[in-house]
Amino acid sequence: MPIFYHPDITSGIVSLDAEESRHCVKVLRLREGDSVSVADGRGTLCRCRIVSADARECVVEAVETEEHYRQRPFRLHLAVAPTKNMARIEWLVEKAVEIGVDEFTPVICQHSERGVLKTDRLEKIAISAMKQSLRASLPVIHGATSLSDLLSSNLPQQRLVCYCEGNQRQSLHQVYARGHDAVVLIGPEGDFAPSEIAHAMEAGFVPVTLGDTRLRTETAALYALSALNFINE
Repeated sequence: MPIFYHPDITSGIVSLDAEESRHCVKVLRLREGDSVSVADGRGTLCRCRIVSADARECVVEAVETEEHYRQRPFRLHLAVAPTKNMARIEWLVEKAVEIGVDEFTPVICQHSERGVLKTDRLEKIAISAMKQSLRASLPVIHGATSLSDLLSSNLPQQRLVCYCEGNQRQSLHQVYARGHDAVVLIGPEGDFAPSEIAHAMEAGFVPVTLGDTRLRTETAALYALSALNFINE
């Protein structure tokens, strides 16, 4: 059964937005009395009944509510230096949500190729990916943040920074404690400046390696996220 999205579905009877209504009525051809699932993006999934099958404003009524739907006992935060090509960032957000991420922060570093990033489009992509992957939790998409601000923010104790150089790096499975919240920091195509790595380590980040090959920013981010989710299986 497809999942639709409405942030206030737990209030009882709600109207889906125009895009969701059209998909429900025109594309899927659902009618009054049919059952649908609606997620609020905060971990609650409602089994609903269609009250009014209007392609412009489909009205649904919550019948059964399931809290903490498919929620995991840990949270993963992906902090990534945005690429110059916006399409690659959008692809990363889509795949990260499908695999399982709870927070996404674009981080502006010394070698960053992009300093401004609008999150509206990323939030829409995240909603679509949440529904496609049959989840009910929508990750938090933060606005672009400087590396120094990120390092001084409230972060989980498990802090990992993927770095291309240095002899202090360890593999993810050596460093990450299964079942714990974690933040993974991924640098730009030109990698982090040495001073940035030093500041990250002062802030409690542990340098990790993703292997001997040099990966694109979005590839490294998805590799790390996949590895952490695999370790937690």
